[in-house]
Amino acid sequence: MAGQREPVIWLRPEQAPVGRPAERSRAEITAAAVELADREGLDAVSMRRLAAALGTGAASLYRYVATRDDLLDLMIDRTAGEYRLPVPSGDWQADLLEIAHQARQIMRRHPWLPVLVVTRPTLGPHGTDLLEHLLDVLADHPAEAAHKLEAFAVLNALTALFVQNELAAADPSAQRQSAFLSHVATAGTHPRISALLADPQLERNSRDRFATVLTRALTGVLG
Repeated sequence: MAGQREPVIWLRPEQAPVGRPAERSRAEITAAAVELADREGLDAVSMRRLAAALGTGAASLYRYVATRDDLLDLMIDRTAGEYRLPVPSGDWQADLLEIAHQARQIMRRHPWLPVLVVTRPTLGPHGTDLLEHLLDVLADHPAEAAHKLEAFAVLNALTALFVQNELAAADPSAQRQSAFLSHVATAGTHPRISALLADPQLERNSRDRFATVLTRALTGVLG
């Protein structure tokens, strides 16, 4: 039908229905793409580069993955398979923080992932397992269903932003910005900034800011 959108990749056959028998699997192709992105960054992931890594021709990959967008969706969902999803403890805050800490570790293992989590949220088979786990954790929470979905989105987005900031902090430009802010504080021309940076509580809070901010945000969303 004209204008009808192609279904998500997980609702399509593993391989195009015509042509030679399958020599690869989506899982194999996805694993190679993730490895390439981990090693060289997301910009390096193209059908040509991926085909070279797999020792095949780029055209042959289109029998398994129609577009680069499909490939990105597969990569995102593959990382969601790295979570451990234990039985809920009954403490929803602790359980959601455990999910978030795992998300933080996964995103740091895959530095290309945070920007995709923010810009193209994707739910495949592993992602829906994660969502089901979060809803299980919140099963007895009185929040509305829509707010529980918002909590899932907030957890992912805030974690991605934290990891992006952590990764950027090692960049020389971030160090230059920090040096400039220290100069401003010392100069005394911005007294509120000077007082903020001189507050010893700021350093103490920064040690576990991730858990603190995330707990506040989730509590606010869930009510």
